[in-house]
Amino acid sequence: QLQASGGGLVQPGGSLRLSCTASRFPLHAYAIGWFRQAPGKEREGVSCISSSDDSTYYSDSVKGRFTISRDNAKNTVYLQMNSLKAEDTDVYYCATDLQTVCYNENIEHPRAWGRGTQVTVSS
Repeated sequence: QLQASGGGLVQPGGSLRLSCTASRFPLHAYAIGWFRQAPGKEREGVSCISSSDDSTYYSDSVKGRFTISRDNAKNTVYLQMNSLKAEDTDVYYCATDLQTVCYNENIEHPRAWGRGTQVTVSS
């Protein structure tokens, strides 16, 4: 199971770094994506990183502000979020479809995910 952490309350224009970790699950072997979803709202794919070549994809709403990366030695995938806006407020999750390649920012059919982390952007 994957677990997202690192969320919190930040002012507009601020930064946060989210981490995706997993015990006994090799994140380096799979494409890992981040999505965000508030209760009762539709899921929105944010970013995805392939394991085959570390290629990355971003939604138009976060492109240029967010950066996805992985540290295989720590079995962790990060989402660095800069220039945060109020509309970035959401619960963020990491997930995988157990494939190695991302084709866009979405993990269309998640096979593994876990508890999300709340990000609140407010003054």
